[in-house]
Amino acid sequence: MISLSQTLTFGLTSLVIIVIPGPSVLFVVGRALAYGRRTALASVVGNEVGALVLVGAVALGVGTVVERSFLVFTTIKLCGAAYLVFLGVRAFLRRHEHAGVQDVLAERAGWRAGLDGFLVGVANPKTAVFFAAVLPQFVDRERGGVPVQMCVLGLIFALIALVCDSAWGLAAGGARAWFGRSPRRLALVGGAGGLAMIGLGIGVAVTGRKD
Repeated sequence: MISLSQTLTFGLTSLVIIVIPGPSVLFVVGRALAYGRRTALASVVGNEVGALVLVGAVALGVGTVVERSFLVFTTIKLCGAAYLVFLGVRAFLRRHEHAGVQDVLAERAGWRAGLDGFLVGVANPKTAVFFAAVLPQFVDRERGGVPVQMCVLGLIFALIALVCDSAWGLAAGGARAWFGRSPRRLALVGGAGGLAMIGLGIGVAVTGRKD
């Protein structure tokens, strides 16, 4: 089991990394603007579950394969980017369907929204590479159980991300609720959320490793 010093050091490092807005924050904000708070929060939960799957993969050594193989990294990256663009296009095309609706599409706030978040999270090779590079630095090999230590550290990261990303989703959802007083403005905000996800998907596709 990890020590208290490991927990505090890794937790502080994770917090510093997480509070800086990145792709996961942009994804959550885009979902909140397009669909509302509940969908954003369900997406956050799914995203963090996807991150935990990557932690498990790293603990089993799969993360090293993603880190070292350009083909595997690029394939996963493009699949994740394509899915982000798909979600963005769908949100943009349906922006007028949600205008004037305060509690947007309850079904998208449940398992379907969580599944969307999970697929985006698990198809993020940069997260796998990050875990593969960072987690081993905080493992105390003298304590044994290295895979277990990595999983515990990954759980700490996911819990911190869950809180921080949820805060972003609630804030963006609050802004959407304010714009929701006007169906026209709500449609514009929903479209903006869709465009944000499209832009994020394109950004993911064109950035990263070039080797």
